[in-house]
Amino acid sequence: MTRKNDTDRALAFAGILQALQLVQSTAYGKPYDLEAFQATLSSILLIDAATVEEVYGGVVGVKSGLRLLKTQLMGDKQKPDSELSRYLVVLLHLERKLSKRADLLDKLTEGIERAQKQLEHFDISHTNVLASLADTYAQTISTLQPRIMVKGEPTRLTETSVANPIRALLLAAMRSAVLWRQCGGTRLGLLLGRRKLADTAAGLLQGNI
Repeated sequence: MTRKNDTDRALAFAGILQALQLVQSTAYGKPYDLEAFQATLSSILLIDAATVEEVYGGVVGVKSGLRLLKTQLMGDKQKPDSELSRYLVVLLHLERKLSKRADLLDKLTEGIERAQKQLEHFDISHTNVLASLADTYAQTISTLQPRIMVKGEPTRLTETSVANPIRALLLAAMRSAVLWRQCGGTRLGLLLGRRKLADTAAGLLQGNI
């Protein structure tokens, strides 16, 4: 993908926020949108997609992320989620470190290909696939510093049935962070172009773009 426009950056950034919000929901045991969960996980495996929109199965795949984008960047009627913001800052920092580690990128590719083969037998949200994606995260991104320290219900976080989806979702967040960077996204651009990004997200939600 070589396109680098506002729409692509908004979609990819929404993908980051949606994945991180799903991490929060899982960690605290809050209800979440199953379709958003599946679209977010599926985005990890769609590495040969022709467009950014295709990565998420269409705009609808990151609908909740697009809604969240305006709140997180502009405040809107709600205050930005400070915990989510902390996750975001660390994630973008780690993405730059990851981009310089060819060994970890190779491991990521191997892990993604392994999960792709599992989809021949299991659904994207099957425990076997989640365990595989979680292991890929543990062997790659989790080895970098600083680690993303997920908050939530302490007893839940020790359960494999909770820890694996969280790691898989963090892997999805990183996938979107890499995609955002490939689309020309930068931290300085994010700071200076927040309004434009938020307006683009609003247009996507209204079907005007």
